[in-house]
Amino acid sequence: MNARLNLMASPVAVKAMKHLIAAGRTLAESSLPAATQQLVMLRASQINGCAGCIDMHTKDATAAGETAVRLNLVAAWREATVFTDAERAALELTEEGTRIADAAGGVPDEVWANAAKYYDEDQLAALVCTIAIINAFNRGNVITQQPAGDYQVGQFD
Repeated sequence: MNARLNLMASPVAVKAMKHLIAAGRTLAESSLPAATQQLVMLRASQINGCAGCIDMHTKDATAAGETAVRLNLVAAWREATVFTDAERAALELTEEGTRIADAAGGVPDEVWANAAKYYDEDQLAALVCTIAIINAFNRGNVITQQPAGDYQVGQFD
């Protein structure tokens, strides 16, 4: 598969991506658990069909010590017993926030309230921003058909 556009060769795209990457680094320093961040980015990427981000976040999570069982079950988290209640709340918010156009009223209050039971205000802010940023990356990659499989851990550090 060849990409429709080489985003890294476009001065405009590179400039915009640098800001998204910087925002992602800020979130990595937040108090939202790193494992939760990786699960959220993986789940949103699965929903959006972004192979490049699925490749990246699976490899990054594995390098950080995440288990294959948990990574393989992210797509079916509701039926899996390997996630904490807090992680389940984050994954539910991720799904609702990613599929926002499918819900007439946006993210339901019950979903937000469930997440708020497990995360403080700063963590909720980091969670919302993580969902928004990964969705931006997913959309750019899917629109331009970025190929996947060659990502190396730390490649974009």
